Amino acid sequence: MRASYRRLFALPGTAAFTFAGLFGRLSMSMTGVSLVVLLAERRGSYALAGSVSAAGLVTGAIGMPLLGRLVDRYGQARVAVPATLYNAVPFTGLLVCVRSGAPDWTLYACWAAGAAAPNLGGMARARWAHLYRADPAARHLANSFEQALDELCFMAGPVLAMLLCTAVAPEAGMLTAGVLGSVGALLFAAQRRTEPPLAERPTGSGHGSPLRVPGLRVLVLTFLASGVVFGSMEVTTVAYADALGQKPVAGGLLALVAAGSCVAGLLFGLLRPRRAAGVRFLLGVTAMAVLLLLPLAAGVGGAGPAVLGVTLFVAGTGTAPTMVTGMTLVQELLPQRQLNEGMAVAVSGIVVGISAGAALAGAVAEHAAPGSGYWLPAGAAALALLIALAGRRHLRIPGSSTAPDAPLPVQGSLLVRGTSSAAGAPSASENSERAVTAAR
Repeated sequence: MRASYRRLFALPGTAAFTFAGLFGRLSMSMTGVSLVVLLAERRGSYALAGSVSAAGLVTGAIGMPLLGRLVDRYGQARVAVPATLYNAVPFTGLLVCVRSGAPDWTLYACWAAGAAAPNLGGMARARWAHLYRADPAARHLANSFEQALDELCFMAGPVLAMLLCTAVAPEAGMLTAGVLGSVGALLFAAQRRTEPPLAERPTGSGHGSPLRVPGLRVLVLTFLASGVVFGSMEVTTVAYADALGQKPVAGGLLALVAAGSCVAGLLFGLLRPRRAAGVRFLLGVTAMAVLLLLPLAAGVGGAGPAVLGVTLFVAGTGTAPTMVTGMTLVQELLPQRQLNEGMAVAVSGIVVGISAGAALAGAVAEHAAPGSGYWLPAGAAALALLIALAGRRHLRIPGSSTAPDAPLPVQGSLLVRGTSSAAGAPSASENSERAVTAAR
């Protein structure tokens, strides 16, 4: 496995941008849990924590595609640096408002204003797509590697966040996440030699929305339902651990979900894809829906942390293959000149779902029995499967074969749509992560 992934870093500069962006993505994985714990401790309400988180995620879902369009037009560094500097202001404002006891509306205002965070996961995948534009097998491997990195962050991030929030101060998790996010984004933007060049635009053509593509609409709706899975799972798990009197283990439980996805992502990258990406995506969503019945059974049955942890790990194995293949489809469906915007739109679907899932799970945690919240991720996964099945004909790539490793043609500086390209998500393409975190 090590040898297979090592070949990705044969090109100069790949290790630098990968590990620079890792700091920013670790920040993303810490923010969701840190915000929930901070507001639950300082304001005594999971419902408030979930709704404030939702407000920021909704505005982020609007700002992310706009930033993606700017990145496609002006380049990654020219957009990421000012966006990062701006985003530090409302982030700091939130901490000041919480600490000073300001009214609840100020929390919504500050968190909603922070809608300009750069999508590092998507930009990293765009770099891989450019560097290996003529090597579909390497791009499949790179996409799986990026998803594994996202999950690695979501393994370490919640644990670190819970440790800081409980052992140091409730504000410590958010403060650390803010510093890591800013430093990581600025270091990533400084890696200029691997930044994709601006794609040529056909003369006289307008900049139509990527959502004009029917397949992308299907993917965005499916990702929206998947985001509900991530958002509701996070808040429900924190609340369930709290109900058991073991809140500090919540970060470890969430890390097990990411661990299962990380392992699945690394192994998935080693497989040689033999079916069309649309078929693989349907299989992934099906697996995710089936596996999420396990934590539902554990939560409703009142299982302890050990049993719940096992079910969360197994359920997590359905996430990475679904996200990897979904972002592969995004890149296959769109030209390079809309790649960052298209990935941002896809991630925005996840983010909106996360916001809805977090808000719903917060309300359920306040008014229903412990463990009842696990109905939300199970139901959302079933909805994602129904959406994918209903729109499956739009997930077929014109001119693609069922052998995704076929050579990918390149024309000028534009990446021609092929059969096994990999872009990213919250993952990226994304960061989110999960969002996913916020993602997820």
